[in-house]
Order: sequence, then C-alpha cells, then structure tokens
Amino acid sequence: MSMNVAKIPYEVRWARADEWKPAMVMIWKTFLKYEGSDYSQEGIRNFFEFITDDGLYRSFLEGRYQMMVALDDGRVIGAGSLRNSNHLSLLFVDEDYHRRGVGRTIMDCLCDYLKREMGERSMSLQASPYAVHFYQKLGFHIVKPEQEISGIRVTAMEKRLR
Repeated sequence: MSMNVAKIPYEVRWARADEWKPAMVMIWKTFLKYEGSDYSQEGIRNFFEFITDDGLYRSFLEGRYQMMVALDDGRVIGAGSLRNSNHLSLLFVDEDYHRRGVGRTIMDCLCDYLKREMGERSMSLQASPYAVHFYQKLGFHIVKPEQEISGIRVTAMEKRLR
C-alpha cells in the first residue's frame, strides 16, 4: 500500500526491510534531542534496547510490527509503527522536518488504515511528555495520568476513529 499524500511533498508508505535501520537511527537521534532529558538513564537505556532489539526487527519482517515511513528523496524523515493491532508504538520525525505536517500525515495514514483495512474503532498510545500536546491536537484524549514504566514517562491516550 503506497500513499502519496498531497499535504506534504514526501512519500508516505509502508516501510521496506532496508529502511528499518535508517528509521531506527533517525528515531534514536530524535529521541535523544527531544525526549532524552525527560527520562532517567534507565529509561534511555530501555528505549535504546527496545528499538535495537532483534526480536522487534524479526516481528517487523514477519509483518507483526508494522511501520510506515515518510521519505524525502529516499531518506527516511519520519516513521510510525503499530503493534497489537491498534496501538501506536513509535512516532518520530527528523528534527529538520518538524512542524511540516510529516507526523500528522503519518498518523492520518495509520488511522485511516486501522479504520478502513482493519475495522478498528480506536487507536491507543503511550505519549511521551514531549508529545502529549501534539496528540491532543490530533484528537487523542488522556485516559490515564502520566506514569513511569521502566524509567520511561508516558501518558496513556486514545482516539476514536471516525
């Protein structure tokens, strides 16, 4: 399923195997710049271990961990992934592309996929402190107050898909 979205001049589509590593490098770099200061050393280590886990990569290759990417001339500039049917696992956009609609477009594509292709009625996520406001602008609401899990601060959020 390939999507060329008119809102942004970038290609947005499901990731290929050769895009996994560039996506994880972009995610790590962006995490450290924008979110790392909100986490303990334990949280930073756990996040790194999550995105570099061979099991996660195998799940991606087997289609059990889906990832959509935004590309600018072949370069991964954004990525969003799904697990457990309708749970957003990761959403990151390269710092050079912030506030250009990349994250919103990835989220629109993922939500549309969940609703139309999978018949899901909602999407859930665990937002970092940095991202809560962004998700609220996209129609997500807080379902549990912020908590810390293995050194990672998150706020449980959900959106009804219409």
